[in-house]
Amino acid sequence: MTTPRTAALIIASTRAAAGVYQDECAPLIQRWLVGKGYAVQRAEVVPDGPEVRDALEQCLKGKPAVLITSGGTGLSEDDVTPDLTEPFLTRSLPGIMEALRRAGAEKTPMAALSRGHAGVSGRTFVINLPGSPGAVHDGLAVLDPILDHICAQLEGSHEH
Repeated sequence: MTTPRTAALIIASTRAAAGVYQDECAPLIQRWLVGKGYAVQRAEVVPDGPEVRDALEQCLKGKPAVLITSGGTGLSEDDVTPDLTEPFLTRSLPGIMEALRRAGAEKTPMAALSRGHAGVSGRTFVINLPGSPGAVHDGLAVLDPILDHICAQLEGSHEH
């Protein structure tokens, strides 16, 4: 039996972190990751803003294969998840975000407003998904056929 790949998850939402409402994105992402055979080693909800940077740093210390964030990708003043993620990325994967926005635009023109990033930090694939369950669902649909290949390449596989 092989050890499952690991994953970490950060939800950036000031209201969910304060208990104003129950976040729906984390359970959706966790179920999807577990269904793909990933072990979720860390999942947390933090307020929008500087706490996101601290959570990113802590999650990346665990060296997960995948780190998914949700929330904080829009235009509000405290939507800074992409800005805080970018310094951790050693390589950018803009095509993934282009595909994510394209898929989302089939349902809503607001998908074009997502400022998220996708890229690599060490051997961890990192992606910023928007904060709505619908947008997360669309993003996971984009990732579903490519995530294992991304991780295999980051693990050193040269299969194409």
